[in-house]
Amino acid sequence: MAWIYLITAGILEVVWAYAMKQSHGFSRLWPTAIMAVTMIGSFGLLALAMRSLPLGTAYTIWTGIGAVGTFIVGIMVLGEAASMPRLIAAGLIVSGLVTMKFASPS
Repeated sequence: MAWIYLITAGILEVVWAYAMKQSHGFSRLWPTAIMAVTMIGSFGLLALAMRSLPLGTAYTIWTGIGAVGTFIVGIMVLGEAASMPRLIAAGLIVSGLVTMKFASPS
């Protein structure tokens, strides 16, 4: 169950990061509200996952899901550049996440 919490927390991190971008510096109400709610949910689920997963594993995977997820949203939704160096960097993050998962005792 901890891994489900962790993956969901990572997905919520992507949502709150996107909502933060859409809030235009917290000047728009609904994106700001979505950001706040999903941020609380993300942190809450991360805390639940950390009950049984090692700190280093949980935090690294949560951050990595957020980083790669927001990178994908940036490309697919916001039209950001998908240059080869950026794609390679995202691939390296994913490979680190996979390695961290298999190295985790839980």
